[in-house]
Amino acid sequence: MKHIFLFLSIIAMMSFSDKRGYEIYNAKGKKVNFNKMIKGLQGADVILVGELHNNPISHWIEYEVANAFIDDQPVFGAEMFEADNQVIIDEYLAGLISEKNFTSQMRLWKNNETDYQPLINLAKENNRPFIATNVPRRYASIVYHDGFEGLDAVSDQAKEWIAPLPIDVDLELPGYKAMLEMGMAHGGDNIVKSQALKDATMAYFIAKNLDKGNVFIHFEGAYHSNNFEAIYYYLKKQFPNLNIKTISTVEQADVDTWDDENKGLADFVVVVDENMTKTY
Repeated sequence: MKHIFLFLSIIAMMSFSDKRGYEIYNAKGKKVNFNKMIKGLQGADVILVGELHNNPISHWIEYEVANAFIDDQPVFGAEMFEADNQVIIDEYLAGLISEKNFTSQMRLWKNNETDYQPLINLAKENNRPFIATNVPRRYASIVYHDGFEGLDAVSDQAKEWIAPLPIDVDLELPGYKAMLEMGMAHGGDNIVKSQALKDATMAYFIAKNLDKGNVFIHFEGAYHSNNFEAIYYYLKKQFPNLNIKTISTVEQADVDTWDDENKGLADFVVVVDENMTKTY
């Protein structure tokens, strides 16, 4: 009887082991392991890591990518931190303020403790810069309501936290075009302009902090780099020869299947089981 229970237990474990939470695919739709992906990212000037904000695999991938490159002395940056908060980040990284003061003074996302603070702390522990790349949300709100013209009234100090104006917006980019088609009743062109303001500003601060010989690893919502658009577009517009690699995350019912919709999405696509638990 004992042997029967042991046999059934082994069968149960074997069955469960066939259920995987994620798979990584390259741009051609071929499965690759994590180490193969890291090898494929080597030599990049910029790595754009696109996440699904509430997906735990996204955040695990982000941390492991950051950690895999830590010996290469990378520069980090993220959408989740706004440019006018850079001084607080710098003070925390330098050990001038406590984590308690850091979290109380920053405008943090609700999942910061579990998903982004580990990245900040990794940078701190390894004496690496971490750049707040996003435009302060209040300026994105101005553009959403009043267009770029609304930014004419902000101070010169405020403009230091925004990509240089005027910002060129290509409304024919597929991502922006799709956003416009979905949001015509909610702001018209301005919804795209406010998004472009974020993309251009993140690209601006990435470019401003590129350190020759060091890779810049940036964390953002996948829609800010999917299909080699958005941040990627603005970086390439300024630096056509910049070597940029991208990672995206998608959710599917079957992680063992390459969905043709993922073609052209990124250099590497992390396909996560759609039943994966969420961080919020």
